[in-house]
Amino acid sequence: MKTIFLKKMEMLEKRHELLLQRTNEKLNEGNGVVSRYRYPVLTADHTPLFWRYDYNSETNPFLMERIGINAVLNAGAIKWNNKYIMVARVEAADRKSFFAVAESDNGIDNFRFWDYPVVMPETLNPDGNIYDMRLVQHADGWIYGLFCTERKDPDAPKFNQSAAIAQCGIARTKNLVKWERLNDLVTTSPQQRNVVLHPEFVNGQYAFYTRPQDGFIEAGTGGGIGFGLSSSIENAIVEKEIVIDQKVYHTVYEAKNGLGPAPIKTQKGWLHLAHGVRNTAAGLRYVLYVFMTDLHDLTKVIYKPAGYFMAPEGEERIGDVSNVLFSIGWIMDDDGSVFIYYASSDTRMHVATSTIRQLLDYVMNTPADGFGSASTVKTIVDLIDKNQSANIENLVSNDTINNLVK
Repeated sequence: MKTIFLKKMEMLEKRHELLLQRTNEKLNEGNGVVSRYRYPVLTADHTPLFWRYDYNSETNPFLMERIGINAVLNAGAIKWNNKYIMVARVEAADRKSFFAVAESDNGIDNFRFWDYPVVMPETLNPDGNIYDMRLVQHADGWIYGLFCTERKDPDAPKFNQSAAIAQCGIARTKNLVKWERLNDLVTTSPQQRNVVLHPEFVNGQYAFYTRPQDGFIEAGTGGGIGFGLSSSIENAIVEKEIVIDQKVYHTVYEAKNGLGPAPIKTQKGWLHLAHGVRNTAAGLRYVLYVFMTDLHDLTKVIYKPAGYFMAPEGEERIGDVSNVLFSIGWIMDDDGSVFIYYASSDTRMHVATSTIRQLLDYVMNTPADGFGSASTVKTIVDLIDKNQSANIENLVSNDTINNLVK
């Protein structure tokens, strides 16, 4: 029996190692803005076997998986110690989420989880569930993780076991191993999700991007991406939220929207990646979009292309919660390369790559939303006319060259 056990373990470990060492492949097709890759970079199968299996043949003679992992999703990301780091949301089979660190040398493949998941301290009000950590290396020298802390709604009727209250949890670290838990963010909104810390001080204060909402799922009278300041991070209080990017009827962000990772600072402005949600007959559809705010006035949106930047494609559309793209982590390298880490359908993590030059071109030169069918047709007609003029000029140039040759 022990020999069978060892053979099964050897087979599991070999298969797992092949997965971890698999080389990713850039896909050739694309829209010129981002490049996708063939394989997900993190899945439930990437989690260490010793998280899931009891290796003792006496207590686990059939080598059964004792702790199931359902999904790996919604990872924050930073470049740290010359490694590409993701702090992923790992969801166990019991629906409880926790954080775990995975690293790669190249940011594209061979991501490996650290041996232990993150042990996150709790506040005096224990978390029911924690998830979706945005990471930021702040100007004050700390690495901060802002995440959703979910607790059962104490005022919900007994028959309703899904009613919850969501708030923003805050923790900080110097090494991604030992975390110091701070007090939850306090705002005037009943619930908060998708809160992001700005990487620099603003007027000597900590700046937060928020997502005020009335309920756990529905944004209600809230919604939109908010902005507010707090003099303290240890006891963060935002007394006033300014909505800088609102929900708008018949757009990809008509139901709700929220910021993804912390914005990237460029010479032209702060580059933001966000998610937008609309309702369909098949349920909520999550896509990603991009916008830019002024370098000095962070509440002023100066560029915002129409529609989505990325949407679920192919197998990305299938999963635990289908038709969803969600990103809370991106990394800009010194050479201007940008790694965008995104989850598909609440199931797995992917990477897409671009450059700051491409992203700036996209955000500054793609037409804005005119919020009506007529305006969409006008932008297409304008592009057709521009291209036809260019073709005529090319024909004239070619005729001139041919005549000169003759």
